[in-house]
Amino acid sequence: MNKYQKNLKLRMTDLFVIFLGSTITAFATQYIFDPSGLVTGGVSGLAIIIKYLTGRFSSFEIPLWLSNFVLNVPIFLFAIKTDGFRSIIRTGIGWLIMTVELYFFPQYNLIPDNLLLVSIYGGVLFGLGIGILLNARATTGGTDMLGNSLHKYMRQYNIGTIIAVLDGAVVVLGAVVFNVEHTLYAIISVYIMGKVCDYIVSRGKQAKCAYIISDANEAIAREIMDDLDRGVTCLPGTGMYSGKERKILFCICSKKDIVDIKDIVKKNDPRAFFIISDVNEAMGEGFVERWS
Repeated sequence: MNKYQKNLKLRMTDLFVIFLGSTITAFATQYIFDPSGLVTGGVSGLAIIIKYLTGRFSSFEIPLWLSNFVLNVPIFLFAIKTDGFRSIIRTGIGWLIMTVELYFFPQYNLIPDNLLLVSIYGGVLFGLGIGILLNARATTGGTDMLGNSLHKYMRQYNIGTIIAVLDGAVVVLGAVVFNVEHTLYAIISVYIMGKVCDYIVSRGKQAKCAYIISDANEAIAREIMDDLDRGVTCLPGTGMYSGKERKILFCICSKKDIVDIKDIVKKNDPRAFFIISDVNEAMGEGFVERWS
């Protein structure tokens, strides 16, 4: 397979992932959040509010797809100005896919009269969709993109804070339009979204870090490399109390490898000093090899 074919395969894979993430997000918005009036922030939440208000005070109810399209247009134009056109192509694809799907998806209330189930399953699905999109370096636009663009002019605040304020304003508006009970359930849903999204984005990147100080460094390192096929690095160290120079073994491994490494260390040196810590992301050979 030549370089062009590999690039084409990666792009087609990314396109499918963007389609999948956008579809799940649209499904959660159309069939779970919208029928229950649960506003969890973002442009999709604002679209739910607009649909409810126009249907209540006029004969024409503005559909979700139309609000999602119209509200995102100025956000995309602003993002193009601040970041350039190439940086928003993937998000633009996700936005268009979600808009089209909101147009064609029929109206249906998947979970009627149960806000707790709505907040749980809606949060899981929406977080899953956003997590999949983020893995493809895309979103569906909205407050995520707006927050990133505003950060160019508000450097004193981090992006997460800006996005949280934007989403929070939408949630507060939802509380005014609907009621406080809906808002409390929306907060539950937002929390679940964040947890699911974080899990999807970090899945496969998390690892464990092992530090080993032992008199049997050579035997321990050789067994880890030969039996577990994990790399080991030897770091120089000095005991501040004894003043002696010691070698420290450093190894990044998966969670399941930790049990085997413990057995190897215990077998070779029961008196070894062993430290295990969590690694949020590990990228490179043996872990995630495609950087994002």
